[in-house]
Amino acid sequence: MNSILKALDLTGKNALITGGSRGLGLQIAEVLGDQGARLLISSRKAADLEAATRHLRERGIKADSIAADNSKDDDLIRLADEALTKLGRIDILVNNAGATWGAPAEDHPIDAWDKVMNLNVRSIFLLSQQIGKKSMIPNKYGRIINLASIAGLRGNRGLTQTIAYNTSKGAVVNFTRALAGDWGKHGITVNALAPGFFPSKMTQGTIKAVGVEKLVEGVPLQRIGDDEDLKGAALLFASDAGKHITGQILAVDGGITAV
Repeated sequence: MNSILKALDLTGKNALITGGSRGLGLQIAEVLGDQGARLLISSRKAADLEAATRHLRERGIKADSIAADNSKDDDLIRLADEALTKLGRIDILVNNAGATWGAPAEDHPIDAWDKVMNLNVRSIFLLSQQIGKKSMIPNKYGRIINLASIAGLRGNRGLTQTIAYNTSKGAVVNFTRALAGDWGKHGITVNALAPGFFPSKMTQGTIKAVGVEKLVEGVPLQRIGDDEDLKGAALLFASDAGKHITGQILAVDGGITAV
């Protein structure tokens, strides 16, 4: 095995992926598992987790699951403790679980604002804190990948009304940078992926309302993301191929934030 292939190999690594039962989380789970990592995926719905775990095992991946509601502090702490009991240590943490809400800024419900901010920001801080102090810091090794969004890098072009979501993803961007600065001394890298539009349960309403043709206007590659497009970037951040990369936000968006 040449040096770069060896660096991309995750054999012997353990990964915890929140929101891992579908969409972008499942896409990331597939590539980490295909590269040899042992997986633990979580989401709120046990039925979704069972289907996703079965799918991953059919690919030859070692995968288990824990149902947890990331909007609840007690569930997050339980998730961290049960994950460490199952796996012994966590080498890779993917903070993917999140929520959105569509409403005009002037009429946005405050309880919806709190829901989005709690799940998209508070939960990734608390879970990262738990996994960091209980596993990664003592082991002097860790790879944390946060799911941001191009919505945290720019406005909405008038196509959507998601001010809470955009604000939360902007917070994820700077959380990523700040934690990278704090935990680099422990051998932990912290990076974020910032996807553009990908088909998912979260985006299906926007895709249906706006249309793919409208969404790709101004996108240099003239397409939205597919079921493979996050895999290379996620693997880079999760593996030793990216061991000297930390505090970075990588937009996977067909080039829209570059023009």
